[in-house]
Amino acid sequence: MARQGELAKCQYTYLGRSGLRVSSIGLGTLTFGSSLLGHPGQLQEDGAHQLINRYVQWGGNFIDTANVYGHGASEKIVGSWLKGQERDRFVIATKVRFSMEPTNPNAVGLGRRHIIQGVEESLERLQTNYIDLLQTHAWDDAVPLEETLSTLNDLVRCGKVRYLGASNVTGWQLQKIVEVTKQKGLNPFVSLQQQYSLVARDSELEPFQVCKLNGLGVLPWSPLKGGFLTGKVTREGPPKEGRLGFSALDEARNLECAPSWSAINSDKNWAVLGTLQKIAKAKGKSVAQVSLRWLLQKPVVSSVIIGATKMQQLDDNMAAANGWELTAEEMKELDEVSQPDLRYPYELIWWMNKDRTNPWHPSPYV
Repeated sequence: MARQGELAKCQYTYLGRSGLRVSSIGLGTLTFGSSLLGHPGQLQEDGAHQLINRYVQWGGNFIDTANVYGHGASEKIVGSWLKGQERDRFVIATKVRFSMEPTNPNAVGLGRRHIIQGVEESLERLQTNYIDLLQTHAWDDAVPLEETLSTLNDLVRCGKVRYLGASNVTGWQLQKIVEVTKQKGLNPFVSLQQQYSLVARDSELEPFQVCKLNGLGVLPWSPLKGGFLTGKVTREGPPKEGRLGFSALDEARNLECAPSWSAINSDKNWAVLGTLQKIAKAKGKSVAQVSLRWLLQKPVVSSVIIGATKMQQLDDNMAAANGWELTAEEMKELDEVSQPDLRYPYELIWWMNKDRTNPWHPSPYV
């Protein structure tokens, strides 16, 4: 195994304000089974199990999946692996929200019926009697938040779920979750899984401020932005392989969060990549490792969710976990070159507070 000795293995961090400890790098399983988004190169059971075993050798204990990944196939693959393990040594996270049965109008969303059915089916596929972290996969405009939160609370109280988290929400939505939970005396959310990388920092403006003020740990997904932040991409165009190699599928969906070439191909992002390459060369690290290390050193981050289909990818990513750090100067340089554009009212608020430094009330900005 290509690693740097015991010091390179994952450290364990608390998942937000909770007492649950997770490895600083989590293994995402969107690449297991058939592709949710139609991309090729997915891992089937044998290959996926080998990848998980290697991840565990690196000290990883945190596996993230979702019922909709591969339409249940990802959870089944994780479950068949988990069946042969000491269950209590691993933290298994899954999600509920998206449609699992397009012809059934009640098989979608964050209503009581769909959440309970989704959890029961996830438990069966995962071959376990509890889920460590259940995450709402996105906001649901159609369902009263009180219904969603009371249902999730019931699942914690009956022992089928240990902790709760959100994913893909705005700042006001997350703050609403926090406030309603407090008002009703319900089990609080402990994490937010959100797209976050050197070329996707908009969540710093509001959602992560809610996390910092309320003790939620951030779990970045797409930390390498579909492979762009590996340094293997050039201005000539998207590569022939990987997510960016099939960006036509993402272009058709017209979502900024997807790693489409048109969304990534900007002068600013190329400047970010150039700075990464310079720092990586000076430190003797890969560009991907520096990209991940930047996230790992952000105080708001509990664990970075990576995805891989090849052992070489996994080994390279996991070598960012421990044993070395970016200097304060390197972090600052990356912060500055990747700084998101501030529009009103963010720009005005920042300008009015840039000189308001109070050591007893630290700035909330990440």
